[in-house]
Amino acid sequence: MVITASNDLNEETIDALNKQGHEVDAFGIGTYLVTCYSQAALGCVFKLVEINNRPRIKLSEDVAKVSIPCKKRCFRLYGKEGYPLVDIMIRESEPSPKAGERILCRHPFIESKRAYVVPQHVEELLQYYWPGTSDKPRAELPSLEKIRSRCMQQLEKLRPDHIRRLNPTPYKVSVSAKLYDFIHCLWLNEAPVGELQ
Repeated sequence: MVITASNDLNEETIDALNKQGHEVDAFGIGTYLVTCYSQAALGCVFKLVEINNRPRIKLSEDVAKVSIPCKKRCFRLYGKEGYPLVDIMIRESEPSPKAGERILCRHPFIESKRAYVVPQHVEELLQYYWPGTSDKPRAELPSLEKIRSRCMQQLEKLRPDHIRRLNPTPYKVSVSAKLYDFIHCLWLNEAPVGELQ
């Protein structure tokens, strides 16, 4: 078995591990490899969610680090007052949510966090510019000015309590019931089962 360690590793941590002795075969170094140590860094990670049409999930003891598998589509659901209520991810094969139709929105990992939403307006958020294969054409990217303008327009649509500087209300991102079931089924199939003796 190959053991790989990661999670904000830097040279001091690796040096300390080397001095203590360890069984680690490889280190995953991202943030500190590509950013200056004294400068703040935004810790973003690209998570692989599918290989050759086979959904994949990254498991972790920290549920915030568990990835949401498979190709997805994302929609913003708006309420009666015109503000976004929640964003919802669905599997690529699922039908799009529609205005006026009730949809169950679930927290991806906390079973009891769920709500029915009847959106007044639905906006699809993701647009593919490169389909991932060389045999399909790439769409032309919008200019930085258009991207910035769209970002500012989206921020202006949010409720004031979501964007206040002090104690903002977290904006909810949910998954559909089908995607929730799929995540947990794959999780149980992929997670190792412990054995007590």
